[in-house]
Amino acid sequence: MLIDTTLREGAQMFGNYVPQSVRIEMASRIAAMGVEEIEVGWVGQEGLGQLVGALRAQGVTADLSVWSPCRPVDVYRAAGLGIDTINIGLPVSDLHIAERLRTDREGLTRMLRETVGLAHSCGIRRISVGLEDVTRADQDFALAMARTAKGLGAVRIRLADTLGVMTPLRIAELVRFFAGGVDMEIAIHCHNDFGMATANAVTALESGAHWADVSVLGIGERSGISALEEVAAHLRLVQRYDIYDMNAVRGLCDLVAEHARIPVARNRPVAGSDIFAAESGLHVDGILKNPDLFEPYDPAHTGADRVLGLGAKAGRGAVGTMLRQMGLEKPLHSLGGIVSAIRDKAGRAGRPLQAEELQALVTRQECLDGGHC
Repeated sequence: MLIDTTLREGAQMFGNYVPQSVRIEMASRIAAMGVEEIEVGWVGQEGLGQLVGALRAQGVTADLSVWSPCRPVDVYRAAGLGIDTINIGLPVSDLHIAERLRTDREGLTRMLRETVGLAHSCGIRRISVGLEDVTRADQDFALAMARTAKGLGAVRIRLADTLGVMTPLRIAELVRFFAGGVDMEIAIHCHNDFGMATANAVTALESGAHWADVSVLGIGERSGISALEEVAAHLRLVQRYDIYDMNAVRGLCDLVAEHARIPVARNRPVAGSDIFAAESGLHVDGILKNPDLFEPYDPAHTGADRVLGLGAKAGRGAVGTMLRQMGLEKPLHSLGGIVSAIRDKAGRAGRPLQAEELQALVTRQECLDGGHC
């Protein structure tokens, strides 16, 4: 269902240089999550054979694939890497055909026939053809290319929204168009230029796609692609597919963030440090009553921690419930002064208060109420 391309698409991120030992560690952790296919790099990338060998030696059972241009020489090189799948890139928009490949549709068809036919004869187990920039291409021509690839032995087409211009509704239409026109596995590769990548990937899978490309933290060219942790979390925690082990996902995100030299925003979905932190009175009170009211899943499912605080946004309900949990139960009529004191102190401090600060405020308020401090 998921093709992780952190080591290929992610490695193309500007300024991202990852040592071989770390690439092996990343791929091992991704495989341990249960991801079915790992695209380990592109033909010509240094150390690919060593990487594949190291993962095989570790007993990694995920399908290992490599990206290749639509050129015979690169197919020969890919065949010697010991990979399971070759992902052949085939630009199908007229702009890419003319400006990038300097050919025409007839010339592209010849390239496809020569390259895919060679991959099949080289004994590569699975052949996948990526229809690059398909969302700006003549759809009938792109479908013809898919049918040609199938006739040559390809088992999968990979539909690439190269500029991230699609929306979920349009992605659903695209997947259904190809699913109805050719009997092949369908993969989707969604870029995130307009913030649609994860939504588009999930929608594509719901619409009949068999595979979605992802990378850890969504890293890749420009704004990146669909994020592994987001798509996997939705499949496991919302759609209830018992496939991916999410327990180690935060550590994996931290590893990739460190070596890609990018910060993980504290409110980033799935991986952020504060996504289960709350101080708003309504939300704190609700979570204390029943976490399902305001949390989409148990934080423990992704190794996260729930953090509740009282601050300038605190209300009587949240203060009363939290104080009861701290063993400091107070009658409702006495909470007004405590709430005001909490709001005042937190506002001046610019943060929620710690438990010991709450204790001190309650003690002080008791003194003031009793008149004998």
